[in-house]
Amino acid sequence: MTLFEINKDAPFYVAGHRGMVGSAMWRLLESRGHKVLLGKTSSELDLKDRKAVFDFFQTNKPRYVVLAAAKVGGILANYTYPVQFISENLQIQTNVMDAALEHNVERLVFLGSSCVYPKDAPQPIKEEYLLTGPLEQTNEAYAIAKIAGLKQVQAVRKQYGKSWISVMPTNLYGPGDNYTEGESHVLAALIKRFSQAKKDNLPSVTNWGTGGPLREFMHVDDLATALYDLLENYDEDIPINIGSGDEVSIKELSEIVKIAVGYDGEVNWDHSKPDGVMQKRLDLGRAVGGPYSQYPLSRLGENLNFSEGAD
Repeated sequence: MTLFEINKDAPFYVAGHRGMVGSAMWRLLESRGHKVLLGKTSSELDLKDRKAVFDFFQTNKPRYVVLAAAKVGGILANYTYPVQFISENLQIQTNVMDAALEHNVERLVFLGSSCVYPKDAPQPIKEEYLLTGPLEQTNEAYAIAKIAGLKQVQAVRKQYGKSWISVMPTNLYGPGDNYTEGESHVLAALIKRFSQAKKDNLPSVTNWGTGGPLREFMHVDDLATALYDLLENYDEDIPINIGSGDEVSIKELSEIVKIAVGYDGEVNWDHSKPDGVMQKRLDLGRAVGGPYSQYPLSRLGENLNFSEGAD
């Protein structure tokens, strides 16, 4: 018995349906028989254009929304372009949520990020640690925008009684990741770097930082399964952490990718580059029992996919 019955004939809008999370959600909805899926590319619908967003909701009247659209990137991109990361994300999420509220969207899931937590938060990180300390400076602008989104969801719940929720996923990987130099997250960056080094027969590769930070990873298709389960069963004011529950150091991750790619050169580490937060393992106590708590790190090597963008 589920808390909410999701009508598979009702319009379902996936904001950011071409991105890694959005495309995984789209695949899942198709596999589960949803008949009216709504998705627009950024060239078809600029989510920073408030009027265009409201017109889209007026025309299509979605009942359910997964807000996965965002400007995202790794340490370098976040550190270099903080204005874009705070401004564009605030515009995107505010426009979508305001339009969803005006057009009576029944269920909305907002995708937050584990970077919203304080940089020195106790481990594992509980949802209650939000706003209890300073943020990591390398991605502070992005984190502030995401925190604003979490607070907007809570405000809508409080003022209008809507059953909207927020989710804080851990680091993700899988089909649809961004392999663009200088913009990608750590795993995609490593895949691209080792793949290119093998292709070019380079004697060595150099990774950022010390390799010491610990990170938790989850396959994006597993996250999509979790999001659907939450749509059916979760209705609380507090955001909920989603992750695998296992950690790996960046140095260990580098070795996993190196082996998976088949690169046999030397690996160096540039200690002059930032590591970011040294550890951010999520506490999954609130999520225990759902399918989202059943995907251990052992899946990482077997699920690395080099078919998109890595070569």
